[in-house]
Amino acid sequence: MSTLKEGTRFIAVGIAQVLLDSGIYIALTSIGIATPPANLCGRISGAVIGFWLNGKITFAHHQQPQLGARFARYAVLWVVMTIISTTLLTMIARDAGLVHAWWSKPLLEGMLGILSFLVSRYWVYRKFSSTQHKP
Repeated sequence: MSTLKEGTRFIAVGIAQVLLDSGIYIALTSIGIATPPANLCGRISGAVIGFWLNGKITFAHHQQPQLGARFARYAVLWVVMTIISTTLLTMIARDAGLVHAWWSKPLLEGMLGILSFLVSRYWVYRKFSSTQHKP
């Protein structure tokens, strides 16, 4: 499948993830929960949907590794992206206010999604072997 088709599907899945993630983050912070745990809850919800949908829809044609190996790779990617997202949102909420963090959340997650697509395409949902490697 072409990178354009994969990218389009990844964006569609990503929109669902960002809506769920941002909605949970905004709801939790609006009732007084601090940014780090609220962002973690939102990102976990989005991650569950994203892992499943990207494996079934976006990268289904790839020769994928076992579910455990694929999930381990996804978990590493998710932890790194969550650290970046939480750090930046915490700084925005602290320095500019919570409302600015609410507006920044979907934009930030969208930008992180570009990097996530590349890592997902070439590492998370790709099976590596010493005899076969197709980009």
